[in-house]
Amino acid sequence: MVASAVRVILAALALLALADVPAQAKEAQPMAKPHPVRWSIAIHGGAGTMARDKLPPERQAAYRAALGHALEAGAAVLRSGGSALDAVEAAAVVLEDDPHFNAGRGAVFTYNGINELDAAIMDGRNRAAGAVAGVTHTKNPVRLARAVMEHGPHVFLSGAGADEFAREHGVEQASPDWFATPERWRQLQELKTRQLGWFDVDLKYGTVGAVAVDGQGHVAAATSTGGLTGKRWGRIGDSPVIGAGTYADDRACAVSATGTGEFFIREGAAHEICARMRLLGEAPQAAADKVIAEIAGMGGEGGVIVAAPDGRTAFAFTSGMFRARADSRGRHEVAIFADEP
Repeated sequence: MVASAVRVILAALALLALADVPAQAKEAQPMAKPHPVRWSIAIHGGAGTMARDKLPPERQAAYRAALGHALEAGAAVLRSGGSALDAVEAAAVVLEDDPHFNAGRGAVFTYNGINELDAAIMDGRNRAAGAVAGVTHTKNPVRLARAVMEHGPHVFLSGAGADEFAREHGVEQASPDWFATPERWRQLQELKTRQLGWFDVDLKYGTVGAVAVDGQGHVAAATSTGGLTGKRWGRIGDSPVIGAGTYADDRACAVSATGTGEFFIREGAAHEICARMRLLGEAPQAAADKVIAEIAGMGGEGGVIVAAPDGRTAFAFTSGMFRARADSRGRHEVAIFADEP
């Protein structure tokens, strides 16, 4: 009886206490959740042995401004509800048109004094892809790669045939003068005069690329390059090779690579990162770090950018990399050196 009376009294006291609590406080308020990432984009302008004492402040500023311009071109597409595929193409075109980078207008020269251009693009929705190599008259190789993907029966075209396909499909052409810049010519002459090796003067791999995820969770990747200074015999690196320098799969991620292409091809780097994420459940940063470590272990240099369908992005590189990223939560980063966050 006593126990029953105690329970009744306690219940009554609880009711009285509730009566004094404001109505809005009676219901537990849910904890505020962070706003999900609706879209994100990451870009690169090449990787290599970068040091502050070799890149004066005014040049650093120019590179950062160029990266910011390309980043905004891609982000504007995503911000307005556009597709990841359109975003990576938009960013890559800006980088191709900027002579600071080894792609399109700023492409390096082959040993024979020609600008030979490679590019690839891939759609993560259905793993459709287009790639071109050794083109010499197409103003924006990444646009040609997309035309190959969307309008051609093949995935990979090269040389004069790729330029012919571009003309047949209305992809803008340019004269050799558009691509030939004085600085790239100087680099070729330096390589020949000093006999610096098979190719490349400063071990800076100026490939450009972009990866993105759009508001629908679809990913895409694009990569474009002029290759290596002094390259010979129609050499093709990893940039246009699907699975090596470029890959996109909605089941895992999108990847664009830059570096010593021979090693990225041997590693199958871009696909390897996606496979680690899809089959092992690794996070983008972990998968990218492991693959870059393997490439470094083989003697290669370079870096990758990664975008996952949930909006996460990652950078991984051996030394330094021109890079930038943005997303719907307000992130906006532009960096060059390894010690930058």
